[in-house]
Amino acid sequence: MRENKYDNRELSWLKFNQRVLQEAADPSVPLIERLRFLGIFSNNLDEFFKVRYATVKRIDLAGKAGKKVLGGFNAGRLLKEITQIVIKKQAESLEILASIQNQLKDHDIFVIDESEVTSEQAKFLKEFFLQKVSPALVTIMLNEIDKVPNLKDSKAYLAVKMVQLEKDRLSNRYILIEIPSSVERFVEIPSTNGKKYIILLDDLIRYNLDVIFNIFDYDSISAHMVKITRDAELDLEGDLSKSYIEKLMDSVKDRIEGDPVRFVYDKEIEQDTLDFLLKKMEIDTTDSLIPGGKYHNRRDYINFPDLGAKHLIYDKIEPLPIPGLEIQGSLLEKISKKDFLQHVPYQTFSYTVKFLREAALDPKVKSIKITIYRLASVSHIASSLINAVKNGKRVTVSIELQARFDEANNIKYAEKMEREGVKLIFGVTGLKVHCKTCIIERLENQKIKYYGFISTGNFNENTAKIYTDYTLFTAHQGILKDIDKVFDFFEVNYKIKRYKHLIVSPHYSRSKFSDLVEQEIINHNEGKKSGIYLKMNSLSDYGMIDKLYEASRAGVKIKLIIRGINCLIPQVKGMSENIESISIVDKFLEHPRLYIFQNEEYPKVFISSADWMTRNIDHRVEVTCPIYDEDIKQELIETFDICWNDNVKARDFSSKTENDYRKKSGPAFRSQFETYTYYQKKLKASKKNN
Repeated sequence: MRENKYDNRELSWLKFNQRVLQEAADPSVPLIERLRFLGIFSNNLDEFFKVRYATVKRIDLAGKAGKKVLGGFNAGRLLKEITQIVIKKQAESLEILASIQNQLKDHDIFVIDESEVTSEQAKFLKEFFLQKVSPALVTIMLNEIDKVPNLKDSKAYLAVKMVQLEKDRLSNRYILIEIPSSVERFVEIPSTNGKKYIILLDDLIRYNLDVIFNIFDYDSISAHMVKITRDAELDLEGDLSKSYIEKLMDSVKDRIEGDPVRFVYDKEIEQDTLDFLLKKMEIDTTDSLIPGGKYHNRRDYINFPDLGAKHLIYDKIEPLPIPGLEIQGSLLEKISKKDFLQHVPYQTFSYTVKFLREAALDPKVKSIKITIYRLASVSHIASSLINAVKNGKRVTVSIELQARFDEANNIKYAEKMEREGVKLIFGVTGLKVHCKTCIIERLENQKIKYYGFISTGNFNENTAKIYTDYTLFTAHQGILKDIDKVFDFFEVNYKIKRYKHLIVSPHYSRSKFSDLVEQEIINHNEGKKSGIYLKMNSLSDYGMIDKLYEASRAGVKIKLIIRGINCLIPQVKGMSENIESISIVDKFLEHPRLYIFQNEEYPKVFISSADWMTRNIDHRVEVTCPIYDEDIKQELIETFDICWNDNVKARDFSSKTENDYRKKSGPAFRSQFETYTYYQKKLKASKKNN
């Protein structure tokens, strides 16, 4: 038996982010999309340092009692290994960026810096700087202050070194310029020769250093970028007189002063400037110092403009309607007769909004209850709920204010909805509410009938365009009564409910999932058909991994599609030889949780909000919903199989080389493109039959 049964969670996450970087390097991906993958890689890394690296650092600082972390690693050693990997991958990302920008020149797109500005471009850039940039600049003269003000988390700064001649000797003056986020990072320069020119805001500021510091007489001036990443853990302890929202808002603001966990700097920065900054900011060598390139905050490349170059971005797909469910008609009438499945972004998210809008207007609808985790910045979901209140409906919203990095947005909407008369529930003490559910009560023939939906993803119009997720629309009274019990639990959470259909965390998921795996072991031992097929974002819970190892040793065939963290090690003799595992990273972010258990000839199929992570199983409110409609069950099995057959964007976890693309014979089969084709065919067949 292998000594180490699990991959380390943090290192597994870094491998996932390397798969994102692979997309940026992939020549088959359109050039501007490759830039955007670089942005995703950088944004992911920022969040990793704010959360996971910060957590490991706290474990290390806790002393001997907390030295061990996931996978049996010593915390201090793990911090060093993370830093080494990140430095290597940052360097690789810079090489990829340089390569992409060179290739853009072949398409008459030029990303220039301050040294390449022509005399024709100079006038526009000076005027743009004076009108748009200069009023937004925050400039900190460091020599004149005892301590650097707290630099904003993950903001980019230019560290300026000004060399002045004073009393016959040269002296250095150090300055920080905050790069304003209120101005677009990529400034398009008007062109008259058919070529397109972009200059980064950073270089535009460098080009205008003489304008910013025209009151100084200096010998030379230089500017190099730095940024700091802070611990993003929220502290909600303290003043008992404060409301929960007040504490949360204060805590979000306090992130500005969180402990630094990473300091990234341009590796070309002068050593005396770097030493001055580190001393002034009181950053010691235990923090993660990452030498980088000229530009930081490369997450901004997520929004790199397409410049009208449609051949350099992915073709936009037109989200399809759900066969048999006309969005112009009454959704409730159709759902009362049959369940329907929505699979975004292949099918339109508009059904979710239409469901709530119809409920808001329907005189027979008496109440709406919904859980909200992450809302879009402009949310039609929230507008529909407010509209329902105005029409006399009772609306209850369980909103998770601690959805990481969306706290401020959720608080904004919570306050708006509360002002309009929506009843708000702020989750359960000690548990995040991560389930995605909605239930409405409708009076039909003097009796209340339930309608609702259960989803694997957030009710968010923006992410629904780029995240793949399933939503079940149903009038199954048993399932919906169970959802109603979940809402009862939010309000009276000292009573543990019993559910006839749903699997609900934190009380039942571990035992129910274990029972489902155990039944497959029993079936296999009895010579019956068995198999376990799971698709999720992350798999890191040791107990569930051990149960899958047990099933593998018993001979049960297991297929895993894990996008992100995967602490299970497949294809190890005597431990996991019957487990195959892949990860798909492509145009869309794979987000559904889909669980299929063979169960002889009668597969049990579930969609869920829960990954198999300890936090989802034991420390959050999650809902796993069974699929009873045979057509939908078959659809889910078929879409799983489409993903499983991917031989273009699938990486093989059992490969000896890290993040190897899967080697599978046959013609190229790209699952996300094939999934869209699958739904086109279903729609065509439905129209033909009708």
